[in-house]
Formats: sequence, structure tokens, C-alpha cells
Amino acid sequence: MKKIVITVSGPPGSGKTRHAKKIAEIFGLRYFSIGRYFREMAENKGLKLEKFHEEAEKDSRFDREADNITIREAKRGNVVLDGHLTGWMAKKYADIKIYLTAPIEARAKRVAKRDKKTFEEALKEVEIREESNRKRYLKFYGIDLNDLSIYDIIINTDKWEEKTVEKALKILIEDYIKEKRNSF
Repeated sequence: MKKIVITVSGPPGSGKTRHAKKIAEIFGLRYFSIGRYFREMAENKGLKLEKFHEEAEKDSRFDREADNITIREAKRGNVVLDGHLTGWMAKKYADIKIYLTAPIEARAKRVAKRDKKTFEEALKEVEIREESNRKRYLKFYGIDLNDLSIYDIIINTDKWEEKTVEKALKILIEDYIKEKRNSF
């Protein structure tokens, strides 16, 4: 079978990293996080993530660099790409584009727990990041993050237990792979 490319996108705290890693593990694929790469760019500039987002709003070079990495990794294949915009950037190469979401309060609770912050701090951070992402993607690419029409699978991760979401994704991906094998 050809090399498979799966993207997992969604807003902060939606579970995209957790589920992208699990998909990579289950199917023996490479895992690549554009979010981690973006954080490393911030660290290399000596900036906190929120401040780096402000810089990125003024200079598209940071997003373009991350996008080029996304495309490079997608072209290599056999990968699960995790990031806010991976579905859009790798859509030409992606076999399955997944979008995970949840209400902002649920996502802020997850970020607070993960990053050991108060709920209020996490909520503010999530709101700032989402607004920055929304502005940048619209300004630099003309992409409206509310347009989910490109995604093959959309799941509200607040509706089901983590294991249930994992099982659903596994079944859907297995069925896709089985159908692809049978079409050759």
C-alpha cells in the first residue's frame, strides 16, 4: 500500500496531540508535531508562546517555515501530522484529515491540568492563541478556521471518553486502509 498521511488538527486542548500520538503508535507511523516545532521556534527566540504568536502575526515567515516542514513531512509519508493547520497545509497529500474539538471551557481545563496553571490562566491563554491563529491564517492564507469542510472526520472530544474516541478513530482508519488495499 502507498505511504499513508494522516493529519490531526483542532484548537488548543482538543486532544489532537494525545490522539495523533496514539494513532501513530497503533498504525506504526511516524509522529510529527507542528505545535512542538512552533514552540521550539519560540524558545529559540527566547519568547513565551503568547509573545511569539504576537510576533508571528506581524511576520508570516514563522508560519511559512512551519508550513514547509508540514509539507515536507507529508511528502515523506507514513506519518501522523499534529497541528492547528496541518489539515489545510497537507491536504494535497493527506489520506485522512481529522479535526478534534471541544467547548472552550473543557479545553481550558485540559490545558490547565497539562500545563499546571489555573483555569483562568489557561482560558486566557487558549483565547489568545485561538485569536492569534484565526487572525494569522485568515491574513496570510485566506483560511477561515471555522471552515471544517476539508476534514474527513470531525469529533467533539468532550462528548466521549478518551478511549471511545481512540476506538472510533482506529476503526475508521482501519476501514480506510482495508478499502485502499482492496482497490489495488
